[in-house]
Amino acid sequence: MSTKIPLSSSSHGFEKECQEIHDSRGSLSQLLRVLDARSHHECWKIRENYREIYGEDLILLLQKKKSNENIALVKWLLDPHERDATIAREALEHGDPNYIALVEIFTGRKSSHFSLIKQAYQSKYRRQLDQDIINIEPPHPFQKILVALAASHKAHHADVSQHIAKCDAMRLFETGEGRPGTINEAVVLEIFTKRSVPQLKLTFSCYKHIYGHDYIKAIKKETSGEFEDALKRVIKCICNPPEHYAKSSFLSIKGMTADKSVLTRVMVSRAELDMDEIQKVFKRKYGMELREAICDSIPSGDYREFLVALASKTAPNTSIRT
Repeated sequence: MSTKIPLSSSSHGFEKECQEIHDSRGSLSQLLRVLDARSHHECWKIRENYREIYGEDLILLLQKKKSNENIALVKWLLDPHERDATIAREALEHGDPNYIALVEIFTGRKSSHFSLIKQAYQSKYRRQLDQDIINIEPPHPFQKILVALAASHKAHHADVSQHIAKCDAMRLFETGEGRPGTINEAVVLEIFTKRSVPQLKLTFSCYKHIYGHDYIKAIKKETSGEFEDALKRVIKCICNPPEHYAKSSFLSIKGMTADKSVLTRVMVSRAELDMDEIQKVFKRKYGMELREAICDSIPSGDYREFLVALASKTAPNTSIRT
């Protein structure tokens, strides 16, 4: 049995919630009731206060039993950079890398946050994230793009340039649909290496403004191969994240994807970021609310209730966005 430790001044504020959790040991429903209405920061503080008061980490308690709801709660209680490091390792530790999960991290985080992800990854797993990407076997087009994006994050570009965006857009045209054959892979990777994600987004916007259609449409005109297919997925994540996450959520809810971690990953990682935008896209594309789709397709229980609660966490938090 855990021993109650005398409170320090930093632990005041959530003693009642911590006691409720402690007094209902084994009751996941009670833990969910305590955390559902709280922001991520408040949940993190509850975790810290619980550890200070009772000498136990809520994450370690949850990890004793593997279930969908426990996995989701563990990820929610982690710091965002620790969560991303965990998701990255899960995406890499099996023989078939989960490239989409990695792309979501590499395109959806500020360079300062990405640096913290790499630190957390090294601290937790004693490995280098960049090197693990480079060492993927067999080589894959997604791997090349991820290596380029990792190099881009190291540059820490603070500002975006309209002039650079126009020049890059023209270069993409001249080495792509402006000449016969497939796109120039080397040019694309060079631009991805040197430009920040916000700069890349502006480049693709300029491309549409100059040439009257999306760069993705230009790719589709050419002979499509594995690199082109990977590039289209990455550009979609860069240019319209809510669209990507809405579609991923729908496919996961309907059981139309082999990746069983998609829905948990989307709900946990996008809550309090752009969940409101995702829900708008979801309703426009599929004619129903995201929460309604979750309730219709997932059996009642703690996991469903937690996902519905996450769907309600729409307060903007721009600290880790690109």
